[in-house]
Amino acid sequence: MTLRRRTLAQAAALLALPSLAHDALAQRAKDTLVLGMVLEPSPGLDPTTAPSAAIGEVVHYNVLEGLTKITSAGAVQPLLAEDWVSGPDGKTYTFKLRAGVKFQDGSPFNADAVKFSFDRARAADSTNKAKKTVFDNISSIATPQPDVVILTLNNPDATLPFRLGEGTAVILSPTSAATTATRPIGTGPFRLDSWQKGTAITLVKWEGYRDAAAIKLRRVTFRFINDNAAQVAALLAGDIDGMPRFGAVQNLKQLQADKRFTVEIGSTAGKGILAINNKRKPLDDVRVRRAISHAIDRKAFIDGVLEGLAKPIGSHAAPTDVGYIDLTGVYPFNPDKARALLKEAGISTPLNLTLTLPPPSYARKGGEVVAAMLAKVGINAKIENVEWAQWLSGAFKGNFDLTIINHVEPLDYVQYANPQYYWGYDSKAFNDLVKKRAESARGRQQQVLYVEIQRMLAADAVNAFLFNPSQVSVARRGLKGLWSSSPVFANDLSQVSWQ
Repeated sequence: MTLRRRTLAQAAALLALPSLAHDALAQRAKDTLVLGMVLEPSPGLDPTTAPSAAIGEVVHYNVLEGLTKITSAGAVQPLLAEDWVSGPDGKTYTFKLRAGVKFQDGSPFNADAVKFSFDRARAADSTNKAKKTVFDNISSIATPQPDVVILTLNNPDATLPFRLGEGTAVILSPTSAATTATRPIGTGPFRLDSWQKGTAITLVKWEGYRDAAAIKLRRVTFRFINDNAAQVAALLAGDIDGMPRFGAVQNLKQLQADKRFTVEIGSTAGKGILAINNKRKPLDDVRVRRAISHAIDRKAFIDGVLEGLAKPIGSHAAPTDVGYIDLTGVYPFNPDKARALLKEAGISTPLNLTLTLPPPSYARKGGEVVAAMLAKVGINAKIENVEWAQWLSGAFKGNFDLTIINHVEPLDYVQYANPQYYWGYDSKAFNDLVKKRAESARGRQQQVLYVEIQRMLAADAVNAFLFNPSQVSVARRGLKGLWSSSPVFANDLSQVSWQ
């Protein structure tokens, strides 16, 4: 019955429905979504050539797909590969590819595309951040059939199916790979519609997707909001429908009490660190780095900056890792010990350093807390606030003293075996340990070696290891399917809908 044919009383009753009921009715019909993101992808949208995890938040699983998919629970599922088997020695993986799949430009997805993508990732000039971890370990790629790829590894790697589900391993078409940064072309359920630099990125449903009928959203916009107050205001005003990684945790109780929203708290693979430039004097002295670690009260940092929504860590590992050990006792908060170590290292205080801070609140607010702690032991950390693109072109290139950053990639300890990585750690003993773990048989031996890796990073105080953050997801009530935990940094929109 239309409103025109209702009685006046019926119309009045309808108009008197609570606003929440109106919201629910509207949401059931909605096929558009606006999500908030803290950081804008930079410098482009190609996760295979740039380090920014924010790229994966937009394109991974949505526009660009890999052979496998990692679920929010951390399980590995088939994606572009229907199935795979590994040889008894763990050095050979055979992937059976999904048939009939095309890229969004009409080119075919097949074994040649997989070989092209992996050869590109392991090329000498590759800037893929998983080159050393994953692709340098591939000794050969065979394509005996259009739907079969055989990877032969130098060393066994039981984690390969998981690694191939990360954004660094998405499959690109040979015809469009070169322009992925500005115009990503993938096999996923969404395609890029527009990118308003500094403001938003919009994706639209790709009707040529192999299972288009299952995709409930027609249009998704990612808005970039790194200011905490602006995040809260955008949610309350209805300008955004949710934030899978909500930064304004100080306002969490307000949103939990608001019946318009659902709030979920989950886990991440993140390692929040005070990164230290190991190549700069006097930070190249392990005693100075140890002093910095003793100067920081992790609990006070977590309580004051993250509202308690994190776990303290003592090495570059997350509590969700298999083989994780708690090493927070290696450098307990001890300002007296910090001052003694600085004196032992011959440091005249105040020691003047620069603390470079990117936009996220854990860095900006956390930087003030860390600077105050360091000041109490004679270290004057001058704060330098930079935008995300500036951080990537500056601190991430090694131009910094100290910086605060959350490393979200799982099992990324291997970056410490790269002396060119931005913190400049160069240890043959550590490199040998990483190599030994890569070559060891899967199982207990790998866990034992992972413990040794964590202990060495802690002993060398490469960085000051601070926190493993919880994931805080806030969404308008009725929105279903957003990830509440992130084993990898992605927003899988294929399962998201309004109900």
